[in-house]
Amino acid sequence: MKKQAPDSQNDRLSASQEDYLEAIYHISAQKMAARAKDIADYLDVRASSVTGALRLLGKMGLVNYAPYDLITLTEKGSAAAAEIVRRHKALKNFFVTVLGIDIQEADEAACKMEHSVSKNIVGRLVKYSEYMEQCPRGGIEWEGDFGCYCKKNCAETSCRPTPGGERQTERE
Repeated sequence: MKKQAPDSQNDRLSASQEDYLEAIYHISAQKMAARAKDIADYLDVRASSVTGALRLLGKMGLVNYAPYDLITLTEKGSAAAAEIVRRHKALKNFFVTVLGIDIQEADEAACKMEHSVSKNIVGRLVKYSEYMEQCPRGGIEWEGDFGCYCKKNCAETSCRPTPGGERQTERE
């Protein structure tokens, strides 16, 4: 599969670099700035790993970094981090509200996927999630319709509605 040319700064960042920006973003939201130790604790990595990453992110103009000093995002870094956080939230929300996935599992999946899903796909997932929440006829009865389909792992053609609205497989 041929990889498309990146269309923004975020697309050129590695998953690890995005994780560092996201960590700094969240820590800074709580503490106004981050320390290398805060980042190491947040990401569960060694301090030496944090130092190397911060040096590189500093060279890229995404963080303000000096050894033993507070770490802050630059304007460019803040914009990149906000986009990463937005993708994470959108994916997590889609998994929870549309697919009925447990919050913890949704958060973990969103963390893994946020680095590789394009803006276009995330945008469509957000729109679909909004549609499911706002359209009066669009909502899924999780326990009755699609949820039953997922839980029973039945083929679409073998599911049939029961008098109570719950779907039933041919095997039952």
